[in-house]
Amino acid sequence: MPGPRGKQVIIGKKPKNVKGSILRLLTYIKDDKWLFGIAMICVVVNTGASLLGSYMLRPILNNYIVPENGVGDIAGLAKALIVMGCVYLAGVIAAYFQARIMIGISQRALMKLREELFVKMQKMPVRFFDTTPNGELMSRYTNDVDAVGEMLNNTLIQLFAGMIQIVGTIGFMVYTNIWLTILTLVMTPIMLKAGGFVAGRSQKFYREQQAAIGKLNGYIEETISGQKVVKVFNHEDQAIEDFTELNYDLRDKQMKAQFFGGIMGPVMGNLSQVSYSLTAAIGGILCVMHGFDRGGLLIFVNYSRQFSRPINEISMQVNTIFSALAGIERVFDILDMEEEPEFGTIPKEDQSPTDRLIYKLDHVEGEIVLQNVTFGYNPDKVILKDITLYAKKGQKIAFVGSTGAGKTTVTNLLSRFYEISKGRISIDTIDVRNIAKDELRRNIALVLQDTHLFTGTVMENIRYGRLDATDEEVIAAAKIANADGFIRHLANGYHTMLEGDGSNLSQGQRQLLNIARAALSKAPILILDEATSSVDTRTEQLIQKGMDALMASRTTFVIAHRLSTIRNSKAIIVLEHGQIIERGTHEQLMEKKGRYYQLYTGKAELD
Repeated sequence: MPGPRGKQVIIGKKPKNVKGSILRLLTYIKDDKWLFGIAMICVVVNTGASLLGSYMLRPILNNYIVPENGVGDIAGLAKALIVMGCVYLAGVIAAYFQARIMIGISQRALMKLREELFVKMQKMPVRFFDTTPNGELMSRYTNDVDAVGEMLNNTLIQLFAGMIQIVGTIGFMVYTNIWLTILTLVMTPIMLKAGGFVAGRSQKFYREQQAAIGKLNGYIEETISGQKVVKVFNHEDQAIEDFTELNYDLRDKQMKAQFFGGIMGPVMGNLSQVSYSLTAAIGGILCVMHGFDRGGLLIFVNYSRQFSRPINEISMQVNTIFSALAGIERVFDILDMEEEPEFGTIPKEDQSPTDRLIYKLDHVEGEIVLQNVTFGYNPDKVILKDITLYAKKGQKIAFVGSTGAGKTTVTNLLSRFYEISKGRISIDTIDVRNIAKDELRRNIALVLQDTHLFTGTVMENIRYGRLDATDEEVIAAAKIANADGFIRHLANGYHTMLEGDGSNLSQGQRQLLNIARAALSKAPILILDEATSSVDTRTEQLIQKGMDALMASRTTFVIAHRLSTIRNSKAIIVLEHGQIIERGTHEQLMEKKGRYYQLYTGKAELD
């Protein structure tokens, strides 16, 4: 389908508000807020058990292992160890339930996110898909959403648990020894400063990495789907060169992202070891010179390590956090894009009193008028220039012209895949911009040059034209398109499974199913865009009779390079450079001996 392919939409390039993205992401778990609250309680229990279990080492050491009287208490030690074991067991149970709950919450959130993204795609205009590579879009559903899932499933809990552990650890440290606590806290700003510097760099490179992944996936998808073209034109070396360039670009961005994400742990770990060593040294001095108990020193150095551990763990999650933030920003970029408008805006100078109404099409006669229509896919390049034409009910209107003359553009505007710049298009005197798009397209059957079949049976693919059609109606439509014969010779007839866009069928057979799909539709308007270009001459002759019967009661727009198929058209429109240069019946245009005559007789060829 022609479109503004000269420009590609670059999605997710602008940096977003990180805080806003996180808060928006959390809205996807609002339906599970009670479960999320229970998970947070489990986190508190697990973290509290870890802190309390560590503190219990102080009385165990001071009272039962190395008491002041020098006599150990085996029975008391056993009881204390049992209590400590119960505390840790409670933490293990809480951790188990926390993990189970968060898996369910995160997967439900991802399900909602994927669903919202898919629904959004269905509401996007054709221009969006014409200008965005498929691989770039698929990357949103895979890499980006998966990165978000990893953060929701693990990182979110670790962040909360880390904060609880930091606060709890500081509380126990202050209770144990205020001076050693001050020493530990002095090291904290240094660690946070170093972590902030690395995190800032890491976020930037992770955003660039996600964009590079999308570009590479888009190129891979495009090259694989066009592999026949690549081979027939010996384009393998150039394809490899282009891929290598994108691959190297992704490698460079990944190396930077992984480097800054990877050094976060070692940097923070080494700084925590420095803090741990200072605490142990000064704590030993306090034990010797100021009577600080050995149990207190033991648990304090343990708390000192625990204090830095959540900081280290959070820093180790930088990869996941910024990868997920970059991914969710790219997903939100799609979700925030402007959707295809249900009703167009009619300029005031073109408005009439009836235009202010919103119409539903109960019965369409099929009278179509294009009045002074001007349009360009890009504002600086006009494709159609002041086009005026009409088609009455049941008439067959054919379009002829060179590639890029604007033939397919006319049908795109009629279906409102794109909105006109100036002029008016009406069906039964109603401006199409005042017709709900689903209503409009329900009354238009479209057969494109490029077929698309879905995974499913032959019957299900034909029924795509009208989902409530009976099996008998499906078979009747196949007979109109002369597809019934080859279908019955398939392994399972109409119940044969098609996969890979109908890869087990010939191109001509796929097009016959496409035509049968349109035949099944009861739409009063039919658009055939090179509908028989993919079938051989014999097959074309077979379906021509069926197509004539199909078009008998429908207003039909036909775009064809085979001029022999449009001889019986009510009117033939010759387009060149976006303007109508000839119009009339086959006989009238042949008598005129203009552009159409030259094309039909072979004295000129279509570009």
